Amino acid sequence: MIGSRRGGRRHQQDTAELNITAFMNLMVILVPFLLITAVFSRLAILELNLPGSSTEPVEPQDQVFQLEVIVRSDKIEVGDRNQGLLGIYPNAEEGYDFVALGAKLVELKERYPEKSDASILLEQDIAYDTLVQIMDTVRVSVTVEEDEDQDREIVRTDLFPDISIGDAPVLGGGA
Repeated sequence: MIGSRRGGRRHQQDTAELNITAFMNLMVILVPFLLITAVFSRLAILELNLPGSSTEPVEPQDQVFQLEVIVRSDKIEVGDRNQGLLGIYPNAEEGYDFVALGAKLVELKERYPEKSDASILLEQDIAYDTLVQIMDTVRVSVTVEEDEDQDREIVRTDLFPDISIGDAPVLGGGA
């Protein structure tokens, strides 16, 4: 009796087939949809110059114009490293005065047409968006010109495209 029970427990097991038809139908629809809606982004790179090493030969500093744009929380200062400040542009109610900064940079470019480099010096808590707007203002001047037929044309002029970035000098002697 014991032997007959054991024999009765053994069933013949059938291998179950895996039905993946529904999964394949989902993939046929999902893959083209994901490819169509994928965002292919373009990466724009802006090359910045870092200060050189101290072993490089130094040019005579008394004759060379070195443009510095110092961005502070309440104003923008434009100056020459050797001559001092050339202009101070306090913030308006809506923020930094990029228009006045651009006008001053155009004036400086007319005085020094061969000059292509500038240093942007920032205080600690300046927003990244402000840095980008300052860099755009320093690199390129954008003007709209009208001709006789009242057609408007956007003219882009390079100002100081070779930009270096650093920390602004601390006011009041520092800590």
